[in-house]
Amino acid sequence: MVARRLADESVQPTSFAFSAENAKWAEWKIGLYPTGRQQSAVIPLLMRAQDQDGWVSRATIETIADMLGMAYIRVLEVATFYTQFQLQPVGRNAHIQVCGTTPCMLRGAGDLIAICKSKIHHDPQHLNADGTMSWEEVECAGACVNAPMVTIYHDTYEDLTPERFEEIVDAFAAGKGDTIKPGPQIGRLHSAAEGGQTTLLVKPTAQREKFIPPAPPPEAGAPAAPAAAPAPAAPQAPTTAGKPKDVSAESAPALKGTPASAKVSEAKAEGERKAADVAAGADGEPNKAMRPGATGSEAEGGMLDGGKAVRKSPKPASAGGPASKTRTIIKPKAKPGGEKP
Repeated sequence: MVARRLADESVQPTSFAFSAENAKWAEWKIGLYPTGRQQSAVIPLLMRAQDQDGWVSRATIETIADMLGMAYIRVLEVATFYTQFQLQPVGRNAHIQVCGTTPCMLRGAGDLIAICKSKIHHDPQHLNADGTMSWEEVECAGACVNAPMVTIYHDTYEDLTPERFEEIVDAFAAGKGDTIKPGPQIGRLHSAAEGGQTTLLVKPTAQREKFIPPAPPPEAGAPAAPAAAPAPAAPQAPTTAGKPKDVSAESAPALKGTPASAKVSEAKAEGERKAADVAAGADGEPNKAMRPGATGSEAEGGMLDGGKAVRKSPKPASAGGPASKTRTIIKPKAKPGGEKP
């Protein structure tokens, strides 16, 4: 794809304004977006402006940017990114975009481009003699299964042959583009199989039974008395009633509930915890008796041998037997002062 730039200043209009009808539409479209998200309407507004004038000028970009509170460069980025926006004057009757991506090119897009060169202009983005037609090659237009195809404004024309495409070009050049039906040109339905349906050809014969809801009980037809608000349910003591025969209180202690001897008050439990701390001489510091000199989870023993696995050294082979391996346990060195690690 070539770089997309604004048209030369010699063809740029000095100003742009929506028509009264389109201005009302633009106001409605902007109002569809949440507060603070009005910039999301930039693509619909650019498309509406192009439908009005035929292309997107510099003045169009600046006007829409002011309407949406956007920097000019942000709207320019959108307009130059999408090939649906024409950045220079195009044909009054039709601007034909020929898809030149691989599927279309393999199925004859080159022949369509040759027809555009012979009937419209040798170079893309140039008007024909009377200014009614123009063309360009674009990337994928999204109808690969119906290749080759072209896009003209909002419509696509698919499954084209050179002969059919010449008829379409001539019709638009004569101002009779509305006589051409968009979509596939070979009679296929959308993107269905070419030549007609090939699957699900047998008409279903199964009969679906109609569901008839059961009749309501006799008392359901009478007006129901207003139900009183249900009283809060009282806590029930654990019971073994209705339990399966193979479940006993011994095999499922939850059936018996918490024993009375295990129930203590919160104050008593807190007192017992504090008493245990005093008896153990707890001072709030981690107990390092089992991990002398440890920092966090890095015990001294874990750092021996560079953190590698315990080494294995070969054991001298016995007479007539193979050499065996045994573990060599590395003991930590004693600390200064004779303190044991």
